[in-house]
Amino acid sequence: MVFSFFKKEKLQIVAPVNGAIIPLEEVPDPVFSQKMMGEGIAVMPTAGNIHSPVNGTVILIAATEHAIGIRADDGTEILIHVGLETVALNGNGFTVAVHVDDKISVGQLLIEVDWEYIQTHAKSTITPIVITNSHEEKRQFTLTEEVSAVQGETVMISRS
Repeated sequence: MVFSFFKKEKLQIVAPVNGAIIPLEEVPDPVFSQKMMGEGIAVMPTAGNIHSPVNGTVILIAATEHAIGIRADDGTEILIHVGLETVALNGNGFTVAVHVDDKISVGQLLIEVDWEYIQTHAKSTITPIVITNSHEEKRQFTLTEEVSAVQGETVMISRS
């Protein structure tokens, strides 16, 4: 089609880690389950580290290394919050592999995670992936109906 190059690509947010996909409403933390931070989905990780779900720029790394914020190339802002109540770990169990303002690409390593440590010392390993600017966006987000996430392959959220 002649005019296809004028169409904007729709954003696809792929799984940052392997695991079981959980609706955000089922995350046992009201900040996430009530979508106070925005629309999203969560993963109960089975193995692996946290990798970039989109092409974009790192805009936030929590001082305690348990969360990372990314601005996708289309302006969508994504927060990956590794585990629940992990801020209390003060960075133990996490090794961040990127810096704020780094350009990142899909599949790039963001955070190395010691899941065994997190499972022992935090409330949960459930990892919410939230679109923090979803409330100000006019476009709709579609969440996957898949139940299992494969890092870098499973499209978890798409936006048109």
